[in-house]
Amino acid sequence: MTPILVLCFGIAPSIAVGTDLLYAAITKCGGVFFHNRNGTIEWKIVGLLASGSIPTSILTIFALKWLTFLHLDYEKIMTLTLSIMLIITSVVVVMKDRLLAYMHSTGELNKTQPKRRQRIRAYLTFMCGILLGFVVTISSVGAGAIGAAVLFLLYPAKPSSSIVGTDIAHAVPLTAIAGFGHIQLGFVDFQLLCGLLIGGLPAIYLGSHIGKTMPESILRPVVALVLFVLGVRFAF
Repeated sequence: MTPILVLCFGIAPSIAVGTDLLYAAITKCGGVFFHNRNGTIEWKIVGLLASGSIPTSILTIFALKWLTFLHLDYEKIMTLTLSIMLIITSVVVVMKDRLLAYMHSTGELNKTQPKRRQRIRAYLTFMCGILLGFVVTISSVGAGAIGAAVLFLLYPAKPSSSIVGTDIAHAVPLTAIAGFGHIQLGFVDFQLLCGLLIGGLPAIYLGSHIGKTMPESILRPVVALVLFVLGVRFAF
């Protein structure tokens, strides 16, 4: 959403990021409801991620406010972070099957990990939350594909549905808090947000059904290519 707003509609990067964060928070709420009802959210993992991401997001907002006060060009930082995250996400989309195959092949080993490794994994989850808190607040990208990829790496024994549900459950408070922070900075266009929701909510429903009928061998490379091209475009 953010690169489309910037490149196709000429929206300032700061406004695009702030508006997209609130848009993501609202549109993902339905996913949390259904995943929670189906029992596919690992709330302990959500808590570990959020304990790192939420404070980092708040600190990042304060840093942006400080840069604004000093009249420094923070949008270059935003566009660079956005470029990097788009390119990384495109790689994750392409490598999804290999990642899943590798993680499931080592799943049995992870089930028998000693307590020490469990503590290390909890610590790594917390650290990944810190990273996500920064990049999501700066670029609005990373709470989806990158967050899921991290969880697949750290919790290979968990079923895919739990990974997705946990990732979405973490993304909602993170994008909401980051979005409210951007409101305080004046980086949210509410008229634009309303327009996105009016057009986006029905399109999400329609797209979810159309996506099921499209071959993944075609859909995934196309999505990855678009993300990669947008990432390179922002880099230059």
